[in-house]
Amino acid sequence: MKDDVFDAVIVAGGEFPTTKQPLKILQNTSFVVCCDGAADHYIATGRIPDAIVGDGDSISAENREKFAHILHIMGEQDTNDQTKAVRYLIERGKRRIAIVGATGKREDHTIGNISLLIEYAREGCFVRSFTDYGVFIPCNGTTTHQCHKGQQVSIFGITAKELSAEGLRYPIYDFNNWWQGTLNECTDNEFTINAKGEYLLFLNY
Repeated sequence: MKDDVFDAVIVAGGEFPTTKQPLKILQNTSFVVCCDGAADHYIATGRIPDAIVGDGDSISAENREKFAHILHIMGEQDTNDQTKAVRYLIERGKRRIAIVGATGKREDHTIGNISLLIEYAREGCFVRSFTDYGVFIPCNGTTTHQCHKGQQVSIFGITAKELSAEGLRYPIYDFNNWWQGTLNECTDNEFTINAKGEYLLFLNY
């Protein structure tokens, strides 16, 4: 199965995507879940989601009533709306998940949404978060990725140890700060990260 084929797309409550890649992902899916904070904007674009998930505090009263039949209220406060949407999809057997709109606006929400990708991967999801500039990919162990020569890639260590790479311009190592793995560059049409443990990749388009 291709890496760009997903069971569903989650539209999170950050900045709505404006560039080709995330909009293509959104257009090509058969199932869209809006976090309730994103529902008003998504509906205003003329689109109708298949489900709206969240604690219900961010959607307008008008849309809350109009779309009550697809609104799924999850009142627990120990998770954010993006995670509630992921759990909604997992319960329905949908584990290949793309996320758009998870970045922008509040920076603390952005960091939280990105870090949660590792948690979703631990739950057995194939998940990607697409921004207007690139894609975040949670990884564990040795992985190989398609790219193009000169494409920029950043690596953020989570639990990863014994890090090394092939196909990147600059050597990588066991990072102890997020900035240390940023702004690397692909030297061919694929690269491999060797590691024991988890890390996040950001691959610029």
